[in-house]
Amino acid sequence: MQTSAVPDLAHTHARPVHWLATATAMAGVIAAAGLLQPKSATASQAGPPQTETAAAPAPDPAAVVLPLQCGGVKSVVTKQGSGDLDGDGGLETVAVARCDAGSGTPPSGIYVLTGGRETPPRVVATLVEPAQKLSVKEFAVRDGAITATLLGYSSPDVPSCCPDELENVKWQWRGGKFVRTAQPEALGN
Repeated sequence: MQTSAVPDLAHTHARPVHWLATATAMAGVIAAAGLLQPKSATASQAGPPQTETAAAPAPDPAAVVLPLQCGGVKSVVTKQGSGDLDGDGGLETVAVARCDAGSGTPPSGIYVLTGGRETPPRVVATLVEPAQKLSVKEFAVRDGAITATLLGYSSPDVPSCCPDELENVKWQWRGGKFVRTAQPEALGN
């Protein structure tokens, strides 16, 4: 009789106790995997961890009574933008508003709003008064500055439908107040 070159594998026959031990071990692994799940995936990039001191949201112009005298008609916010205008880390909102007149070009006001998590929004600066009889054609808030194209009238004889003056202006926070400067007209306008 020849001896086998392969060792005797009699001990490899599975008995019921082996199957029971394997099934118990697999159940333990599956249970542990179920408890140790990764965080949910999101479609945004990871940023710094959120803290309780995160910046308050920009003030909502709808939550403020703007200083417009509209008689019997309501006021309407026609444009708005937000940014940190004074460098304090909080967001301010700039709102362009006018009375909701039925015809002509009603004058606009430009208002800066502030407010925090604990304080209600409020108007802290008026950049253009409606009494100046100006309307706002273009408007932007970016890089800590407010820019606008203002339309006005050269005389009271100019119809309110058709402003005949145009001025590009910019406001920036300097020395504790908003400073207005004239801007050159954009090329191609």
